[in-house]
Amino acid sequence: MKKPFVVGITGGSGSGKTHFLYRLMANFTKEEICLISQDNYYKNITEQQKDFMGVENFDLPDSFRRQAFHEDLLKLISGEKVEIKEYTFNNSGAVPATISLNPAPIIVVEGLFTLYYDEIKSLVDLKLFVEAPDFLMMKRRILRDGKERGYDMDDVLHRYEHHVMPTYRKYILPTRYEADFIIPNESNFERALEVITAHLKSLSSQSK
Repeated sequence: MKKPFVVGITGGSGSGKTHFLYRLMANFTKEEICLISQDNYYKNITEQQKDFMGVENFDLPDSFRRQAFHEDLLKLISGEKVEIKEYTFNNSGAVPATISLNPAPIIVVEGLFTLYYDEIKSLVDLKLFVEAPDFLMMKRRILRDGKERGYDMDDVLHRYEHHVMPTYRKYILPTRYEADFIIPNESNFERALEVITAHLKSLSSQSK
């Protein structure tokens, strides 16, 4: 089996990397591409570090099951199927689905620390960094956390100021300079999406 081509996508919280990711994935069949997302490797809330206010910080490199994330990516690269439980963002009423990840010629690995974790970065063939202005990332974070996760405004702003932005500046922003492509996402990313899709389509056709 030919080694899969691994694409790593990262960027700050609210940069729009997930939107870019799903637009990219929509151009391929499930036989052509596989997605492994760091979001499904969060540690349990009881294992998260707390800040000076006693609020759990989910935005640190140690907030995730790093070893499991790495091991599952290695399995996919080796041609093995992986099954994981969906992370439900501490929604106790939600029943996590089982996510089946099937090996494919293209593997996309996505998450805040995709290019920060050395063991993950070393497996990535194409490094993508999605970025947006700070004010826009904050706006998107407020809308997402309020709508999807039920956080009130004070909680969202506290987390953004004391968790999200310090992590972005310390751990994530420096990886921008290791990326092969930087994708600005203030208004749209259509041209970048077109170029990257064409490149991956070419690689996918070569694997057939």
